Amino acid sequence: MQAKHRSFRDIIFILLAIAFVFLFPHLAFLPVPFLYVLPVLFFVWLFLKRTGENFTSIGFSFNRFEIKSIFIGAASAIVLFVFLQYVFFPLLSSVVVLHPANLEDFKNIRHHFLNFIFILIAGFIVGGFYEELVFHGFVFTRIERIVKGKFVVPISFIITNVVFGLYHFQLGMAGMLNAFLAGCAYHYLMIKFHRNLWYSIFFHAFFDAIGLTYIYLGIW
Repeated sequence: MQAKHRSFRDIIFILLAIAFVFLFPHLAFLPVPFLYVLPVLFFVWLFLKRTGENFTSIGFSFNRFEIKSIFIGAASAIVLFVFLQYVFFPLLSSVVVLHPANLEDFKNIRHHFLNFIFILIAGFIVGGFYEELVFHGFVFTRIERIVKGKFVVPISFIITNVVFGLYHFQLGMAGMLNAFLAGCAYHYLMIKFHRNLWYSIFFHAFFDAIGLTYIYLGIW
């Protein structure tokens, strides 16, 4: 009975932790843009420490950096962006009514080079490093601890990327769908390379960089 109680308590802690990393960036209203990164990463570190783990346990370590992760991430980002932008979404829009993603938060970078560079750098840190560490590292491995059965990895994979897609709710339905599909791609690459987050970090960062460039140029 005590073991079951402890297991249930751990599940509650995990769900609360996932809720925190999901909600805090949207609700914190901190005075400096992207400042939420620091408290959330600190929270993740504390949570992992509580269970005797560290960032290496969820796929991130400076010692696991591989130079090829940059080139594979960049190439994967180009292929995925072209597919989504010029194949998938045009086909989907021909079948259902799908409003474009809400990019209002990025309007200040259109034709403004300094703002573009700032958001580009922030995008690498937040979009690439932070979101991959938090979602495809921390959230994914926490969900794996809850899911039972022989399909732990695929089920945890789908749930993680649904959460990742919903996390981008401010972008609207098209934005959430784009985030879900891209998240699946980032995540797959990370798992393919022995759960090395460097691959998904660069994949994510370059994919976001292409999108931000489209906004800067006024294409979006």
